[in-house]
Amino acid sequence: MAQVRNKQVLLRDHVTGFPKESDMNIVESTITLKLPQGSNDVLLKNLYLSCDPYMRNLMNKPEGPPNSRAYTPGS
Repeated sequence: MAQVRNKQVLLRDHVTGFPKESDMNIVESTITLKLPQGSNDVLLKNLYLSCDPYMRNLMNKPEGPPNSRAYTPGS
């Protein structure tokens, strides 16, 4: 098991208008990688984060009935 740095991009609050860097929070931590001994699993490292246009609608504050797909701030 190896200890590695991990970065997360978290939504600070619901977004109004065009998303800005200030709408996001970058959190750094250390995690322990756990792969079963002798497994054929592959571990990948992301180099880029893609935000698709579909994701923008999920950043809005839900109006009316709760949308189970809407992002929750802090997640």
